[in-house]
Amino acid sequence: MSGLIRYWAAAKAAAGTAEEPYEGDVLAEVLAAAVARHGAELGAVVRRSSFLVDGAAVGRRAHADVVLPPGAVLEVLPPFAGG
Repeated sequence: MSGLIRYWAAAKAAAGTAEEPYEGDVLAEVLAAAVARHGAELGAVVRRSSFLVDGAAVGRRAHADVVLPPGAVLEVLPPFAGG
């Protein structure tokens, strides 16, 4: 499947882009590919981040179990200061 990743705050800085398309079926696969593309700095941010899929929080679900529907928007939300 394909969709769009939106990076916020430190994730945006680490990826060097605000958004990009992805190919993949589950969250773990898509995140691994993004880290492979952008490097260890993004990997460190991703490990601290929370995620939304089409506006719904992933929460504590295993990333390998989070199936991404066609055209899904995945948002990478690192911890924000003050909140």
